[in-house]
Amino acid sequence: MKGPGDMRVWKAAALLGASTIFIDAAANPASAVPGALPKLKSETAVAFDRYVALTEKRNAAELKSGAPFLWLDALAENERRVAFDSLRSGVTRIEKRQTMDSGHQIQCPNGLIHHWEAIAFVKGANVDDVLRVLEDYDHHSEYYKPDVERSKTLQHAGNHYLVFLRFRRHKVITVVLNTTHDVNYFRDSPQRAHSRSSAIKISEVDNAGKGDEKEKSAGEDGGFLWRMETWWRLEERDGGVYVQSEVVSLTRDIPTGVGWMIGSFVNGIPRETLAFTMEATRKAVLAKQSAH
Repeated sequence: MKGPGDMRVWKAAALLGASTIFIDAAANPASAVPGALPKLKSETAVAFDRYVALTEKRNAAELKSGAPFLWLDALAENERRVAFDSLRSGVTRIEKRQTMDSGHQIQCPNGLIHHWEAIAFVKGANVDDVLRVLEDYDHHSEYYKPDVERSKTLQHAGNHYLVFLRFRRHKVITVVLNTTHDVNYFRDSPQRAHSRSSAIKISEVDNAGKGDEKEKSAGEDGGFLWRMETWWRLEERDGGVYVQSEVVSLTRDIPTGVGWMIGSFVNGIPRETLAFTMEATRKAVLAKQSAH
């Protein structure tokens, strides 16, 4: 006989359509019963594509000569000075962003768009030091563990990379994702660089790490990450490198009745992952410096 807590888990499992759901680290996985799956609808994808196109347009304008390269450069003088002092003391700054369409919010039916931007400072480093970490995809599973479980460069030609990353996300539930990313790097000057990354494949993994592990087909996943677009900027000044990362991602919306279970994952993971990525990047760069 199931108690109230068990019934909540089974109800959530049915709505999520996941084959295995982990409820906290100490709990046993609950097998899901068949239920409605969160489909990526065409109108959801169209809305996200519009959002990304406008965000890309803004980024392109900011990368033109004379425009503020880092977002903090556009702040008022006093606020800018305080912000940069904070970064140089080791604080990472993260802010929620929202791209507008002619002053209007972009509606995303049946999906949620998450948009965060962060900036950190790596003292004593130069742009090449940071690039050596960012472009070293074969070792991202070391630099960014436990968030990145596996990593590999699939193709590399000049400043273009095609890479595989396996993500493990945990917050009440655990989700494992196999992802492929198309990445291009650009050297703007000896002191500046930027990159543009698009996740061209995202597949949720069923029974990750087990003998019967497999990728779920499109339309059979839990909708925890449908799309991801990333913009990085690096600028060397003030005795180190300012590292800025902007991420726009698309997930399922939160159905009535299971917000207690997946709400914190869907809404919390994008920000927390970016915060972790910034700190892990700083640590990896400093570790490489110490090794030499």
